[in-house]
Amino acid sequence: MQRPNLMGKNELRIVHFLISVGFFIGDSLWRLGQRILGSKPGSSCVVLTYHSVPDGQKEAFAAQMNTLLALTEPIPLDRVPPLLPGRRYSAITFDDGFENVINNAVPQLEKKGIPATVFLTVNYLGQTAGWWPASAPERLESIADPKRWRQLPGELISIGSHSLSHPFLTAVSETEAKRELCESRLVLEDLFKRRVTVFSFPYGEFSAELVRWCRDAGYERVFTSLPGNAFRNMDDFVCGRVNVRLTDWAWEFRLKILGAYRWLPFAISWKRRLKKHL
Repeated sequence: MQRPNLMGKNELRIVHFLISVGFFIGDSLWRLGQRILGSKPGSSCVVLTYHSVPDGQKEAFAAQMNTLLALTEPIPLDRVPPLLPGRRYSAITFDDGFENVINNAVPQLEKKGIPATVFLTVNYLGQTAGWWPASAPERLESIADPKRWRQLPGELISIGSHSLSHPFLTAVSETEAKRELCESRLVLEDLFKRRVTVFSFPYGEFSAELVRWCRDAGYERVFTSLPGNAFRNMDDFVCGRVNVRLTDWAWEFRLKILGAYRWLPFAISWKRRLKKHL
């Protein structure tokens, strides 16, 4: 018998927020202690994940970018610079390639000089996002065609792969998974005449085998949906990201870009282990 879910989405969001507040306080005290003892705390870099930026939320996105600039130094994913101790960095990513990202987000990024990476789902370029649930507004939104992406400044907006068809890669055959990884990169490189070196896993689902196949396919970094402190080692191949909503509370967004949600992967892992023993 399936166990009942004791908390709804709003309750769970509040719990996550409160735990992150506590995590942030502890982390801040730790960093302060390091400074008092005469050593600089390590660098911090959080990679953010966006999807759609609808017309009615342009102002919310602009406000989040203002906060991002006030608290962190944005860096590009395709050419990560050396991260200096004691500094907070951030990186912006967009999954899927919605046209409203070009219309509503890119102008703000250009205005503020914030680099970003867009992970494109190749077979849906110029179509609608049919893999989204029927109840999601994103399902009816358009994915921009290659021509529109080519018109963007390459020094500011880089391109990554989000597969050919946005499948659950952990649920398809090895042959199909490798095709999704390899062909999507090759098609994008042909379309944009530049190297494509980064990949984000559809639905955030990945495995050790998929990571290995990504290396074999020629990617230099891959990105999950698990929050974490990215680029702690400059040769890290697997990097986490934190999902951001344009409806995030102001302090919720602040905590995300300051790395206070990076406890979540440990909680998820603990929960999975606990379920195995129940």
